[in-house]
Amino acid sequence: MADRYAEYEHHTDEELIDRLRRGEDSIMDYICDKYKNLVRSKARSMFILGADSDDLIQEGMIGLFKAVRDYDMGRDASFFTFAELCINRQMYTAVRAAKRQKHLPLNTYVSLDYGGTNPEGREESTLAELLADRAELSPEELVLDKERVDYLEKAIETELSDFEKQVLDLYMTGMSYSQIAKVLGREEKATDNALQRLKAKIKKML
Repeated sequence: MADRYAEYEHHTDEELIDRLRRGEDSIMDYICDKYKNLVRSKARSMFILGADSDDLIQEGMIGLFKAVRDYDMGRDASFFTFAELCINRQMYTAVRAAKRQKHLPLNTYVSLDYGGTNPEGREESTLAELLADRAELSPEELVLDKERVDYLEKAIETELSDFEKQVLDLYMTGMSYSQIAKVLGREEKATDNALQRLKAKIKKML
């Protein structure tokens, strides 16, 4: 952090937000600087959903401003947790609003190996495990593989519900089921159920 921010580094975010609301406007610059790497990290994750990285960073900063505006120390968890939620939600809303025409091929996602556990503690099977190994395919097999991916994309668009497609999008960015539930404003159990349903549907598609 720059020397001009040195005084702020010894205070919690919650304390600084209180001071900001009492008129210390320069604190906003400090918070933006402090959280810019988080915003960039989230933008890299959301980029795989087909949005422009610079636009996502801008949306993430809007989410950060909303977090500062709306944070309630008596109601919300730590400011970091609340800011992360607001940034994720703002970016994802922007992606959905762009109404991209189709899913990227599932085998191009960087987070296919993400697993985790569900609310009951059982291990999640990864979506990578649902896809065949395509590392050493012949030219003929590559043509067939492209056809399978095209089929899978169309099947996902028609067979998954809107909620399941939202869960799949966010799951592919590496979010846990609990983070997905918060971004979408749904119960964790409902989110986990949707995840299990969409995995079962994808298995049938394959």
